[in-house]
Amino acid sequence: MGKRKFELTGEQINELQGAYSQCDDGATKIRYQAVRLYGSGYAEKEVVEITGCSRRRLLAWCRNYRDYGVAGLIDRRAGGNRAKLTASEIEAIHNQLHQYRPNQLFGADEYPGNGEFWGVREVALLLERDYGVVYQSKTSYRTLLARCGLSRQRPAKQYKSRNETKVLAFEEGLEKN
Repeated sequence: MGKRKFELTGEQINELQGAYSQCDDGATKIRYQAVRLYGSGYAEKEVVEITGCSRRRLLAWCRNYRDYGVAGLIDRRAGGNRAKLTASEIEAIHNQLHQYRPNQLFGADEYPGNGEFWGVREVALLLERDYGVVYQSKTSYRTLLARCGLSRQRPAKQYKSRNETKVLAFEEGLEKN
């Protein structure tokens, strides 16, 4: 087995320790700790066990630290779809969905449906028009509908193999008895 290529100096270990103690974000703290432990001579397996990260993730963090320093370990996730609306906007949408039907908020030229019930398409139009928000996934719209207390209605199952004349004859037979 070859010699480990990633080793930290005392100065780098102190830098990571200082960044760790000043950081408030849990994900970033784990990165600082993992890189510091691995660079200090801990085995990959031990670091993975201590931090709960994968081997691949650990090595990627070490590369980022080597290339960009402490700044390369900062968590830069944007927050995704849920961060597109504030809590007050979600409350306003909740009120709109419970107070109005789609045909009351959209003109005939804006919306081609009958507008009796709120669905993914209707909520997407409302969000784009009033809030300038477009989600990438229909699941995000469904999650918003659920968060606003609206459930998805599914039509009753219909059996294609069911013969209506046989059903009527059966029901007539029951009525006669």
